[in-house]
Amino acid sequence: MASHRSEPTASEPKRRRVLVLGAAGRDFHDFNCVYRDDPSAAVVAFTAAQIPGIAGRRYPPELAGPLYPDGIPIVAEDRLDEICRAERVDTVVFAYSDVRHEHVMHLASRALACGADFVLLGPARTMLSSALPVIAVTAVRTGCGKSAVARYLAQHLRRRGRRVAVLRHPMPYGDLARERVQRFASLADLDAARCTVEEREEYEPHLAVGNLVFAGVDYAAILRAAESEADIIVWDGGNNDFPFIRPDFHICVADALRPDQVATHHPGEAVARMADAILINKVDAASEDAVRALAERCRAVNPRATILRGASPVRLDDEAAVAGRRVLVVEDGPTITHGGMAYGAGYVAARAAGAAEIVDPRAAAAPEIAAVFAAYPHIGAVLPAVGYAPAQLQALAATIAAAPADLVISATPIDLARLVRLDKKVIRARYGFAEAGTPSLAETIDRFLDRRPAGR
Repeated sequence: MASHRSEPTASEPKRRRVLVLGAAGRDFHDFNCVYRDDPSAAVVAFTAAQIPGIAGRRYPPELAGPLYPDGIPIVAEDRLDEICRAERVDTVVFAYSDVRHEHVMHLASRALACGADFVLLGPARTMLSSALPVIAVTAVRTGCGKSAVARYLAQHLRRRGRRVAVLRHPMPYGDLARERVQRFASLADLDAARCTVEEREEYEPHLAVGNLVFAGVDYAAILRAAESEADIIVWDGGNNDFPFIRPDFHICVADALRPDQVATHHPGEAVARMADAILINKVDAASEDAVRALAERCRAVNPRATILRGASPVRLDDEAAVAGRRVLVVEDGPTITHGGMAYGAGYVAARAAGAAEIVDPRAAAAPEIAAVFAAYPHIGAVLPAVGYAPAQLQALAATIAAAPADLVISATPIDLARLVRLDKKVIRARYGFAEAGTPSLAETIDRFLDRRPAGR
């Protein structure tokens, strides 16, 4: 591995050698905040997990800064032990999200066995401060519905006359230098940026309701760009990570269909503990017992948080066309993969509409899609919308074409038909956020706004 050794001269102090474990998101942000300009540290590599196609690349010198004129290599996480020993690593930094607590500690054990310290960088060192009021929406797990809540919240703020900028958690899967600061106001912007399916799943729904979205790699620069066009910031979190921007009001979303997962995953438990309000979502699809159990778990980890309730209603564009038909269901990708759910809103909608059969896509899966099923064996009879690279997107299209279904129900937030040519009718399953209790989210935010001027 070609690394950045930065060996000290006899007159220079030894630099701590750091390895950052990541998934093309928080790892880069933590580096930018803590290590980029620190002459006492030398980051020898990033590792990559969760996201295909990241390993084998480099964090470019344009982003890495003058201490790293050759950039920083990105390697597969399974080389952790090898790199620690070969590069004489002093500190291993864990910097990605939505993994079980024991997963974090297994990695810690491997780092410790190699003699390195194991570090989790916290909010005090990694949250940026904004000149504007900031409302953050996060979650205890991927797939709780936080982005629908963020969209609802941004629309509510705009109705109150606020100029809103949505800052989305990073999804830098392309040219990292080119993606330093991204601004999306239209679908044409997404096309120009060559966004992946996973990026479009997050950005398209915001654009559809008129929200201005910022994302990228360098969040100090991203924040400055957003502040120039807004008077309030909405942080739309990724996975179950805590915000990159210090919030003035922090909403954590929990899933009533997974009431036992408030304190099982990192850093979701930390997010629940730091939130000002915990919103119990999907109460329309869960039993009252599950909702009650989730509320009790939320109060146990954060007794000071306001507990809110919300619904996640799903509707099909053409429900009548589904009854009695063989249906292939395409679900939101991250929710079904590392989010850990066997199925999502599309499957529920297909059953409710009377589909004769939910066609299992495994037998028709192209090799790239079969690899996804192998990596995530919990997935049920649904097809996760994956498309981190053109080949994977074409494999998704090939799988849809080969499946013996009469039609496709697409519960991914994007318009699949815009991206790939399909020979089957596509019926979109759309879902959003709806208030479902008192106090409501809108009332809670209004009280916050009444205490805060537009700007600091």
